[in-house]
Amino acid sequence: MKDGHCGFYGLIFVFIFLLHFTNGELDYSIQEEMKLGSIIGNIARDLGIDVGRLTARKARIETERNIAYCDINRRTGELTVAKRIDREVLCGERASCFVKFELLFESPLELHRMSLKIDDINDNTPLFPKDTIKLEITESADKGARYRVNAAHDADIGQNGVQSYILQENKHFILNTQTTSAGIKYAELVLNQELDREEQKGIQLLLTAIDGGSPQRSGTLTIDVTVLDANDNAPVFSQAVYEASLPENSPLKTHVITVSATDADEGVNGEVTYEFNKMSDKSRTLFSLDQKTGDVTVIGDIDFEEGSKYEIYIEAKDGYGLSTDTKVIICITDANDNAPIISVKSLTNPVPENVSPGTEVGIINVQDMDSEQNRQIRCFIQHNMPFKLIPSIKNYYSLVTTDKLDRELMPHYNITITAIDEGSPPLSSLNTVQVAIADVNDNPPVFEEQSYSSYVPENNKPGHSLCSVKAHDPDWRQNGTVIYSLLPGEVNGAPVSSYLSVNGDTGVIQSVRSFDYEQFRTFKVYVIARDNGSPPLSSNVTVSVLITDVNDNTPQILYPTPEGNSFMTELVPKDAQGGSLVSKVIAVDGDSGQNAWLSYQIIKSTDPGLFKIDLHSGEIRTQRDISDSDNMKQNIVVAVKDNGQPSLSATCSMFLLISDNLAEVPELKDMADEDSSSKLTSYLIIALVSVSTFFLTFIIIILGLRFCRRKKPRLLFDGAVAIPSSYLPPNYADVDGTGTLRSAYNYDAYLTTGSRTSDFKFVTSYNDNTLPADQTLRKNPTDFEEVFGDLDVSPEVGII
Repeated sequence: MKDGHCGFYGLIFVFIFLLHFTNGELDYSIQEEMKLGSIIGNIARDLGIDVGRLTARKARIETERNIAYCDINRRTGELTVAKRIDREVLCGERASCFVKFELLFESPLELHRMSLKIDDINDNTPLFPKDTIKLEITESADKGARYRVNAAHDADIGQNGVQSYILQENKHFILNTQTTSAGIKYAELVLNQELDREEQKGIQLLLTAIDGGSPQRSGTLTIDVTVLDANDNAPVFSQAVYEASLPENSPLKTHVITVSATDADEGVNGEVTYEFNKMSDKSRTLFSLDQKTGDVTVIGDIDFEEGSKYEIYIEAKDGYGLSTDTKVIICITDANDNAPIISVKSLTNPVPENVSPGTEVGIINVQDMDSEQNRQIRCFIQHNMPFKLIPSIKNYYSLVTTDKLDRELMPHYNITITAIDEGSPPLSSLNTVQVAIADVNDNPPVFEEQSYSSYVPENNKPGHSLCSVKAHDPDWRQNGTVIYSLLPGEVNGAPVSSYLSVNGDTGVIQSVRSFDYEQFRTFKVYVIARDNGSPPLSSNVTVSVLITDVNDNTPQILYPTPEGNSFMTELVPKDAQGGSLVSKVIAVDGDSGQNAWLSYQIIKSTDPGLFKIDLHSGEIRTQRDISDSDNMKQNIVVAVKDNGQPSLSATCSMFLLISDNLAEVPELKDMADEDSSSKLTSYLIIALVSVSTFFLTFIIIILGLRFCRRKKPRLLFDGAVAIPSSYLPPNYADVDGTGTLRSAYNYDAYLTTGSRTSDFKFVTSYNDNTLPADQTLRKNPTDFEEVFGDLDVSPEVGII
């Protein structure tokens, strides 16, 4: 409030009229210059909605130029004053003053138009264009002559504007108040008594303008009257009203219009000058007037959006003070000089990747300050986006999804909103909105390999790392965090957890125990990769563990019995020729592959040049013919070595007697004393005699059968030493040609004497799985033939 009347105005009219709510529009009325925070009305009550919905639906005030004169208290629903409201600034001299704005609700989008009527208060004092004017009146002026005084200007309107004038009391002039066709009141000085220049050259008068407000305001003007000679004609304008059209953004010094007035007097009395009489403060910053020519030009920035029409009053005055005025109306034409303004009013960010197409994720508002065609707008986004703009209410658009979203393919989108108006040339604006996509646990972990294999040597230490499995989950944070575990199961009847463990974070698989190749060679486990989402997703993969052999088993000599366990003696015929088979060392190795490849070597011999051993088969043969000079007692030490790294070996001793029968052997006891106890020697002699007798009988039967079939016999020894089946341990690996026996077979070997050559024969075995240990296997004719080859042996012969 002005002029110290704030207290008075504060006590009057803090009254507000709620007018009506019709067709979606709320109308309110308020006086200008109300205090900030003054209550205008209650929107919740006027709309008939619950106050709580104002906050839930984000109710707010939206204006075209983002100048918020009002605000909403969402807690109470009250509409309050948020910015100083000056009717004269907003509406100038218009009789009615309205401020238009919009009430916006979200979820769903709802728009209400609101109109606030601004009522005038008497906050402006009447002002004359000048504080002092000079008036020259000829002394010949007749009584009743009228002299117009420029009207006082009051920014207020209606009753608060200028209502009357008071002239200081004097003897020469009286006051007459007049009203123009436009409703403007001005004062006329009426000559009530003729002037006499010789008596008085000048008169000073005080004119007061009074408005009709409460309380009243007034302004004064000093009038200096100079008495001159007669000037009886006032200037006359060529038009009562001048009109001009001016494009906005016109450059400075642009010519707007020229006003012209003429005076019938001559000389000084007919010289006309021009000056602004009545105009707004805004108009004074935009236009200038040439006092001599009457040209109106531009001196400020012309903006259609700030003002589309200006009314100016121009006064024409002759040399001695007679004047008249005219009205100039300047209309501003719009130019397309405002690009659209894009505002994001609401945006859901981030957007879950599992939202369905058609979901609203944002509200966009587009405005253009231009008018008519220049403010028609087209709004769109780029085509390669799973979003689109759907026109909504007035200048609002909804940003909705058009397709399924996948954060793993595109974690965020930069959506460029383009708005183009319909002006010529068109103007456009861009606004880029970044929409992030929130992760949903929709991807299970995926292993890098379809299956994994790991080779681990036997006798490994617990904690040995076998391999590492790796799974990737393209989801984010906990949804993409992978945890590894073993699928419960059994290996050889024991829980899988007793064999292997897996690091839950790294996927490294480690052994829990030491493995033995001879017990089992391979097994499979399943590893589960589970993410940390809710609910969690998982996948599994097969891990095959293959145990590789290590040379950890020393060759085991089956025949002859290893040294120190028993005393074994072989008979060699005196007439044995070179290359005759004498005996055979039989050994096995619990390892496999090259670790079980065995080689045989004589490392000690009574007569080094007499016997030799085959490197791979272990067969002991004579290198030359036996002679009488050869020592009857021969001792051979054989080393059996595997092919592992490092190599392992075992040794055995074999005693050979060069004799055709046991009766020829002198001092057998002496030989026994060299290598074993007397008791063992006795047992050996008895065993040799018994075995020789048995095999001699067996050989005779064989020879008889062969003689019947006219086939030459190939069994060589009349007496032989049998290698019993009990010498052969079970479960040895199958390595053909290396001296290692098959795990499923047992063998009986026979050594005989007969011809000048000797052979060592293997009899095809039987399978322990199909025959009890305490039964005798009877071969069918086919099998028997395969066993004995060229031997003519009856199929009824059994092998125990």
